Order: sequence, then structure tokens, then C-alpha cells
Amino acid sequence: MDMDLKDIIEFLHATARSVGAEVTSPWFYLQLGLILAATGIAWAAGAAVRSRFDVTSLATGWPVPFRLFMRVLVGSAPTAVFAVLVTIARGVMLASTWPSRSYLLAVAAKLAFAWLIIRLITSVIRNAFIVRLVSLSAWLIAALSIVGQLDPAIEALDSVSVVLGGLRLTPLLLIKLGALLIVALWLTNIASNFVENRITRSSDLTPSIQVLLVKMIRMGLIVLAITIALGAVGINLSALAVFSGAVGVGIGIGLQKIVANFISGIILLADKSVKPGDLVTIGDSSGRISAMKTRYISVAAGDGREFLIPNEDLVTQKVVNWTYTDKNTLVKIAFGTNYDADPRLVCKLAVDTAAAAPRTIKGKPPNCILTEFAEVGMKFSLTFWIADPDGMDNVKSDVMLALWDGFKREGIRVPYPVRELRIHGGALPVETVVEVSG
Repeated sequence: MDMDLKDIIEFLHATARSVGAEVTSPWFYLQLGLILAATGIAWAAGAAVRSRFDVTSLATGWPVPFRLFMRVLVGSAPTAVFAVLVTIARGVMLASTWPSRSYLLAVAAKLAFAWLIIRLITSVIRNAFIVRLVSLSAWLIAALSIVGQLDPAIEALDSVSVVLGGLRLTPLLLIKLGALLIVALWLTNIASNFVENRITRSSDLTPSIQVLLVKMIRMGLIVLAITIALGAVGINLSALAVFSGAVGVGIGIGLQKIVANFISGIILLADKSVKPGDLVTIGDSSGRISAMKTRYISVAAGDGREFLIPNEDLVTQKVVNWTYTDKNTLVKIAFGTNYDADPRLVCKLAVDTAAAAPRTIKGKPPNCILTEFAEVGMKFSLTFWIADPDGMDNVKSDVMLALWDGFKREGIRVPYPVRELRIHGGALPVETVVEVSG
């Protein structure tokens, strides 16, 4: 460790001497001035290019990778102009003086070209965070290589280590592992999306089996990618056994709900009790299942809201699936009339009204029964079948409006309570009399 510290100190001293000698030279300020001038010209050229090209509509209709490439190319116009100008200045100085007097221009041009190439290559990545991370990391490596400090930086990162259970962890190892994981998971995402598109296009598989296969393949690819990345950096999986106890405790205490929801999601997909497209009622939430995720299902209410319900709730709670085996739905309407009406006429009128509804199933005739002789009048129950539960409330409303028109036409009145307040002596007590008016 002492030897490493001496090497680092000597390296810093040598670097300080080199920088000091470079800064005191008048050629340094000439190169710096040329770089600043090229920066100003490149900024102005980039502004002119952006004003002539609409980046948002550029290459509209092209495939996504080519469209992203063109947008990055236009956005990187200042970098390209800067690299060209600095390269020209470097060539002029090489023709007129010693190469060492234009070293700073060479470094600036190489850094600009490296950034331009990296941005064009990463244009195929859609995730903005991954693009920034990959671009900055690759440019930092290129910069260290250009100034000749890549090998010393690698040695410095590998000189500091922590040994855990026979596993030697260094900053260099973690950086390599992180880079490989990013690349492996990105490739895994591309492969899983391709497989998902092929599976969802298959008409031979039910929606539940499609979702189950996609999840299993995605999880398998992720595990495979992590295993390959660990093996590529030289980490033996058996060396991670020391962490298994802590991970098990963490899963048992902190990740109970996550694991329970994941297992519940697998159970739901396997037993096919619910599937995408089903109309369900879970507690106070009703709607159609739009997606089934690893941790939850998404239920679209039809009014712009989506309920995200944990998978565990579907396994442990009561769930009403309106379309589990049959989409036919029984619609019930309760109503009442006064005692002046003929109950047989009321039942016939209700049955005829429900039968005339467009969505009523013709093979299952409606039914109306008298359920109660109540204090306020007679109570009836009308039932009829529709082929799909979607819009059931609208169907009920249409039938009730048509039934109201039929009551008006036949002179049938619906009872409603009327309250009359009588005040004796101009003060309390107040006597309340309830009358029923038809």
C-alpha cells in the first residue's frame, strides 16, 4: 500500500510539472484562443442548423432508429463543426511549426470526434437516462485513452480492494460489472420485447397463457443476463453464498408483499380465474382488466381512471368476474306503483318494455314479478338478460325511461312520500304527518 501511495505522489508531481511547463508556453494560449474561437463559430453554426430544421418533425415516418439518428445528427451539429475547425487549425499549425506546439488542439479535436461518434452510436437507445450514462462513461474512457492515462487509471481503480467471503471487490470490478449489466439487461429487454410481440400475435394461446409465458421468459432472460455478467467479470456465484442468509432475511422481512404479489400473479395466470379483458368487481372498484403485471393488475374503470390492484388481493379477497365463463349478464330493475294500478298490467308492460330493448337477448325472455305489498305501494322486480356486461347501467337507464313512458301512457302512477308539518299554537312541539301520494 505504501508503494502505491508513492507511485501516486510521483505521478501527481510529474503531471504538475508537465502542466506547469505547458501553461507557461505562449503556444498554449494561442491554442486556447483557437479553441475558444472554434467554440463560438460552432455554437453559431449549430443555432443556424436548428433554426432551419425542425428537430421534432425531422424524418417523420422513418423507422425509429433512423429517426433518432437524424435527430441526434442535427443536435450534434455544433460538435461536428467544432471538431472540423479544430482539425483544420491543427493541420495549419503542423505545417508551420513543431507538432508539440499544437498538442492541445489535437486533444480537443479527438475529444470532439469521440463525443460525436459516441452520440451517434447511442442514438439507437430510447431510454434517455441510459443514453446519458453510456455516453458519459464511454467518453470518459475515450478521454483517458486520448491523454494516455487510461492504463494508470485502471491500475489505480484495481489497487483498492475489499475482500468479502473470498470475493475481492475493487472499483474497477464494480465498474465493469455495472457496464456489463447495463448492456446485458438492454439486450434482454430487446429480446423479451421481440418474444412478447410474437407471443401476443399467436391466436392459439389464451390471454392468460400469453401473459404467463411473457413473464416467465422475461424473468428467465434477466436471470441469464445477470449470471453471464457476473461470470464475465470473474465472479464465481458460489462466492456469493455468504450473502444468502442476509438476502433471505431481507426477503422474509422487507419483501414479503412483493414476493406474495409475484407468486399471486403466477397463480392467477395459471388458474385463469382472471385474464386481460375480463370485467371484474373487486371491493368498490369495477372495470375491465387492461393489463396484468408482476405485482398488480390494472383495472380500467371506463371514466379515465385505472385501479392498480395488488395480485394478492385477487387471491385472498372476493372477486366478481362478470365474464369468467359466460358474458351473458342478468340485469335487475326494482320499481313500484300505487295500489290503483293493475299488477298484471304492470308486469306485462314491464316485460314488453324490456323485450323491446335492443341489447336484450331474444332467446331469454324477460320476467317481472310482484315482490311486496308495501306501505307506500306495490313493489316489482324486472329481470332480463343482455349479451355483454359493458354499459349495463346505460341499458338499465334506457329500460327505466321506456318504462316511465309506458306508465304515463297507461295512467299508472309511482308512489312517493309527502311530508306535512303541522305547528300547534305557533310553537313547538311540531307534529309530522306522513302521507303517501300517488
